[in-house]
Amino acid sequence: MNTVPVLTLKDKIGYGLGDMASALVWQTATLFLAWFYTDVFGLPAAIMGTMFLVVRAIDAITDPCIGAIVDRTRTRHGRFRPWLLWFAIPFGVSCLITFYVPDVGPTGKIIYACVTYTLLSLVYSAINVPYCAMPGALTLHPGERHSLQSWRFGLSFTGGLIVTVLALPLMEWLGQGNQQKGFFLAMSLMGLLGIGLFFCCFAMTRERYIPESSAPGSMLADLKSLAKNSQWRLVFALNILLLTAVVVRGSTTMYYVKYLLMRPDMTFVFIVSGMVAALSGALLSGWVLGRVDRVRAYQFTTLIFMVPCIAIFFIPAAYIGWILALNIVFSFIQNLTTPLQWSMLSDVVDYEEHRTGRRLDGLVFSTALFAIKMGLALGGAVVGWILGLVSYQANVTEQAPAVLHTINALFTFIPAALFLSIVVLLCFYKLNNRKVAAIANELAAKRQHISNPEPGLNPAIQE
Repeated sequence: MNTVPVLTLKDKIGYGLGDMASALVWQTATLFLAWFYTDVFGLPAAIMGTMFLVVRAIDAITDPCIGAIVDRTRTRHGRFRPWLLWFAIPFGVSCLITFYVPDVGPTGKIIYACVTYTLLSLVYSAINVPYCAMPGALTLHPGERHSLQSWRFGLSFTGGLIVTVLALPLMEWLGQGNQQKGFFLAMSLMGLLGIGLFFCCFAMTRERYIPESSAPGSMLADLKSLAKNSQWRLVFALNILLLTAVVVRGSTTMYYVKYLLMRPDMTFVFIVSGMVAALSGALLSGWVLGRVDRVRAYQFTTLIFMVPCIAIFFIPAAYIGWILALNIVFSFIQNLTTPLQWSMLSDVVDYEEHRTGRRLDGLVFSTALFAIKMGLALGGAVVGWILGLVSYQANVTEQAPAVLHTINALFTFIPAALFLSIVVLLCFYKLNNRKVAAIANELAAKRQHISNPEPGLNPAIQE
C-alpha cells in the first residue's frame, strides 16, 4: 500500500464538515422530529409513524436510482463532489420548510407534513449518497478510511452538539413562547449553516481516484449483482437494526426525561452530555479500536455498551445522577463503533469490485442510506405505534403507569434487544482486517498495472 497517498488534515476536516452539515438535520430528526410532529405540529402519533414508513417505501425506489446516477457521473470535479454544489441550497430549504407549521386544518397539515418530509428525504439522499461514497475516491487505504470516518463523525457529532445546545434555546428565544414559530426560525438558521458547510466540504477535498469506466450496464443488473453479495446483505441488515435501535432510544429521550424522570429542566443537560460523550467516542475510535480486528471489536464493544443501556431500566427516577452517568458511558462506548460501521461499507465496495470487477460506490452507499432511513422510519414508527397502543397523551402532567413503563422499555430493553441481534449478525460477516487488507493490496496492484499497461493493451478494456 506504499503507493497510496496519505490523507492530509485538510482532507479529513473538509470531509468531516460535510457530515457536520448533515447532522444539523439528522440530529434534529433523531432527537426532536417525533416529538415535534406529535407535540408541536399536532399530528396523531399513529399517523406520524405510518408517514415515516410510507416515505421509506418511496426511498426504496429513489435511493438506488440516485446511487446508480452517482456511479455514472463524470465531471471535472469528480464523481461525488459536484453533488454537494448542486444540492447544498435545496438541502437547506427542505430543512426549514419541514419545520414550518401551516394553518390549514388537520387534513391539510397531514398532507403538508407528508409532502415536506418526503422532499426532505429525497434531498437528503441526493446530497448524502455521493457524500458517503466519497472515501473510496479520497483514499484506497483501509486504515486511512477508518481515520477519515473518525474525523467525519467527530465533526458530525459536533454538528449534533450545535443542534442540541442551540436548537431548543434558539426556538424559545426566537419564538417568544410560540413553539411553532420558534422551530421554524431556528431550523432556518440551521439550514443556512448547513449550506455553508457543504460548500466548504467541496472546496477542501479532492477525489484522487477516478476509476476507468467499465461497461455501463444497467441499474437493475447492478442491483442483481449486489444482491448476490453476501457481505452487502449483512451490512444492509446491520444498518436497519442499528438505526432502529438508535432512533427508538433517541426519540424516546424527550419523553423519558419529561415524563419518567419528571425533570424537563434536565433535558438540555441530559442530551448535551450524551452528545459530548458520543463526540469523544467517535474521535477516539481509531486509537481505541484501530489495532484490533474490526469485526470482533464491533461485537465486543456492542456487548459492553448494552450493560449501561439495560441497567438504566432498574434505576429509580430519583437517582437521576446515576442515570445521567450511565447514559454518558453508553453514548461514549456505543459511538466507538460508528466509524467502523461506515468503514465496513467502503470494504463492501472493495469486495464487490474484487468479486465482479465493478465498483459500485454510489449504489452501495445509496442502499446503505436507504437502510439507515428505514431504520430511522422504523424507530420513529415503533415509538409512535407503541405509545399509541398504551394511549399516550401529549402534554399531560402525569402519564398512566403503563405509559411510563413503556417509555422506560423504549429507552432501555427494546434498543438493547436490537443491539444484541447485531452481535449475532456479525458472526457471519467475513470482511475482517486480514481479508480487507488482502483485497486492498490486490486492487492497488491491479490499478498500478492499469496505469502502466503492457504495450498494445487498452487500459479501459483491462478495467
